[in-house]
Amino acid sequence: MRVNVTVNGAKKTVDDVWEGESLLYVLRERMGLPGSKNACEQGECGSCTVYLDGVPVCACLVAAGQAEGREVRTVEGLAPDPDREELDPVQQAFLEAGAVQCGFCTPGLVVQSHDLLERVPEPSDAEIREALAGNLCRCTGYEKILDAVRLAARRKAEAKQ
Repeated sequence: MRVNVTVNGAKKTVDDVWEGESLLYVLRERMGLPGSKNACEQGECGSCTVYLDGVPVCACLVAAGQAEGREVRTVEGLAPDPDREELDPVQQAFLEAGAVQCGFCTPGLVVQSHDLLERVPEPSDAEIREALAGNLCRCTGYEKILDAVRLAARRKAEAKQ
């Protein structure tokens, strides 16, 4: 089957997609976008979180054919201008706060944090914890991740002033 999808703002066509192929597999293996990680393949860990039509989803649970005619935004597509190698404020905050350990969970956490800050510009710690509850990290105690979200929220607020 052929799948036509917009990924990070660019129209893409992928041929010979098997009906059972996941969106995650297509993004990583067929489109060369390795940011979203393949960890549990059951939608339990959040490492493969991407936006599908503006809503965060686990790409491992979405059949590639379901993306036909839709818009996908991956962690690679969060940067304001990828050609200038700029990072999104959430990505930058994760680096600066030391929230990146092995990096396996990081893309999903960044996408989910990005979504939270789009909806709730100044989230409480409880709101951050709830928003990230579907993302598992095996390396940290989550405190640096919370620090990163708080830092990104502060910077976004300052940028609006």
